[in-house]
Amino acid sequence: MSARLRVVLDQLVHVVDADQADASLGLLAGLVATAPSGCTVDAIVPAGAEVPVAGVGDVRKLGLGRRELAGSWQLGIAPGVGGGLIHSPTLMAPLVRHDRVHDNDQTTVTVWDLRAWEAPDQLPKGVAAWQRGMLRRAVRHADAVVVPSHAVAARLSELAKLGDRIRVIAGAPPRGFAVPADAAARRDALSLPADYVVLSGSSTSLQEGFRAAVAAGMDAVVLDAREGTEPRLAEAASAAGLPERRAHVRGILSAEDRGAVLAGASVFVATDAVAGWPWRAVEAMTVGVPVVAVDSSAHHDVLADGGRLVTEDGIADAVADAATSAGDRLRVLASDRARAFSWDSSAERVWSLHADL
Repeated sequence: MSARLRVVLDQLVHVVDADQADASLGLLAGLVATAPSGCTVDAIVPAGAEVPVAGVGDVRKLGLGRRELAGSWQLGIAPGVGGGLIHSPTLMAPLVRHDRVHDNDQTTVTVWDLRAWEAPDQLPKGVAAWQRGMLRRAVRHADAVVVPSHAVAARLSELAKLGDRIRVIAGAPPRGFAVPADAAARRDALSLPADYVVLSGSSTSLQEGFRAAVAAGMDAVVLDAREGTEPRLAEAASAAGLPERRAHVRGILSAEDRGAVLAGASVFVATDAVAGWPWRAVEAMTVGVPVVAVDSSAHHDVLADGGRLVTEDGIADAVADAATSAGDRLRVLASDRARAFSWDSSAERVWSLHADL
């Protein structure tokens, strides 16, 4: 195999989804590290962007910024991009008509979750509409659509006529994700208590997590809260019996801060059943935190035996158990399962995908 794989890096300057931005760089580094002999990794970036990963070949800097490219590419206008093998770690891609057979042009995109279809209220209206529009373009022009789990693949096949073009390639935690040496200081800077559970989910599903914190006799730390949702989450905590002072709502944190927060938790709780890649659950397993998640096909695929899957009604009892007698066992299972995910492994599958195409 000899080829130049061109990777779209749309969020180097303007980040719209921090997890997908980290994933794009993690995958890029993995592609460079696992490139077959004679193959090169190039990049396609918006105006003003610099690629922070060593080993990348040609960098095609486009004349538009990320926001302008998103609008242009949604309309099928992609001047200056060129052809070849194009892989996008997100839905942001120049999805236009091309000839894979005669010109060896390929375009593949990635769908990390289906919130825009299953839970659009969790996204800004413009973002949800843009994702749905880009998937329609992918149906027409993508040679393959990558998803992170078989559960997402099954659900996506119900939403879009993609046939055998759906391919499953798992995600991974950020490269080097670990407990930072100054974890205690970072938790102090975030004003976190000594004993807590970490919650991740939508504003509606988090109520079960708050009840679980009450059952375990601990505070609750919410990660990734959207700006402006703090009052609503405080009300949900209070309704679940958790006083507002014991509900610590935090927005988007750096990978280092997340590592510190997760490492200090007694249990991590994933309450959202939307089909997608469970970013925080995988990070929790990586640092060996017991994981309790609402039973869903996506969690079943990714967590497997690395966490305890329960119904919504069973979350409170499961968390109380994980915080005490079952904790040590769940920590071991979480750490073992986390070893299944790495960006180098995912990158090898991306190379295979383009070779198969």
